[in-house]
Amino acid sequence: MKITLVKSLIGSKKDQIATAHALGLRKIGDVTEQPDNAQTQGKVKKIIHLIEVEA
Repeated sequence: MKITLVKSLIGSKKDQIATAHALGLRKIGDVTEQPDNAQTQGKVKKIIHLIEVEA
């Protein structure tokens, strides 16, 4: 799955920022390819309000 950071991490909780960094997202516009598995889906669910996901 392709994940893009579309909103700033400023003001987010520390665990949400850590989740975004674990996915390789640091700045707005960063894009990463991740495998579509349960672990990645859990991370996406945690920060879904900050990202855009394409299957």
